Amino acid sequence: MHRISGILLTLFLPGHFIALGSALEGAQAFDEFLAWTERPLVKFAEWGIVLLLAVHLGGGLRVLALEFLPWRDWHKSLAAAAAAAAIAVGLAFALAL
Repeated sequence: MHRISGILLTLFLPGHFIALGSALEGAQAFDEFLAWTERPLVKFAEWGIVLLLAVHLGGGLRVLALEFLPWRDWHKSLAAAAAAAAIAVGLAFALAL
């Protein structure tokens, strides 16, 4: 999941830079972009980005733990808890929309 979320986040970056670039074109262009972000599909995509970030963070912490900590049997439970926490963060963000 760490690699997949990393790839998907990488695909998101050009769109993010385009959005930031609209602010450089003036207030009207940025306001039009902000109005576009109110669409339900865009709101759903925002939820997906937050979920991907949480999954990617959890996967990165897992990789660090594997590299620097001795492996134990309870790490499987810890990985499952990290996945559950990532989903919880995504759901909390979705409910806050």
